[in-house]
Amino acid sequence: MTALLAGASGLIGHEFLRLWDGPGDIHLLLRRAPGSTVPGQQVHLVDYRALPALPAAEEAFCCLGTTLAVAGSQAAFRAVDFDAVLAFANAAHKAGVTRFGVVSALGARATSGNFYSRVKGEMEAALAGLGFASLVVARPSWLAGDRAALNQAPRLGERITLAVAGPLSPLIPAAWRPIQASSVARALLRAVRQAQPGVRVLTSRQMQGM
Repeated sequence: MTALLAGASGLIGHEFLRLWDGPGDIHLLLRRAPGSTVPGQQVHLVDYRALPALPAAEEAFCCLGTTLAVAGSQAAFRAVDFDAVLAFANAAHKAGVTRFGVVSALGARATSGNFYSRVKGEMEAALAGLGFASLVVARPSWLAGDRAALNQAPRLGERITLAVAGPLSPLIPAAWRPIQASSVARALLRAVRQAQPGVRVLTSRQMQGM
């Protein structure tokens, strides 16, 4: 089994690679060369604005994503969370992928009045129209994980939320409770492997239980 992964350098993508156990190779689409790889990982340096033909694969996972604060503008945010995701999905579909998993966000809705949630919802709708036999959409709440270990700048909103929510976690409904990036990666991998036909949405509550 061969797989494609976009966003391997991010919080969820990094956890996904730790969980990946094959069989077969996993092809990593990266914008910069990684410090190291392990056997079974094939690196492809790409520009998502002009993706080349991708290696043939059965499944693909997309962990691309940023925030408005990190991106710096709505246009820059959309270029990552919609344009790059859709470009990868299109290329993966042409490469023979039938099972596709993507990380979205809690509250994603194409008709939302919130720009972030609307772009995520539009991205989900666009992927649903590509014709994958099985599409899994993960909608996590606030992510918990060690960004410093990945040399990533802390996200202020995420840091404040985690600091406040930590002591109150047992009182917060599971749908809104912060979730470990490793839990999202594990749930996405498991759900894609189950190959449920059509579109399957994983809520944060469901992923915590998986």
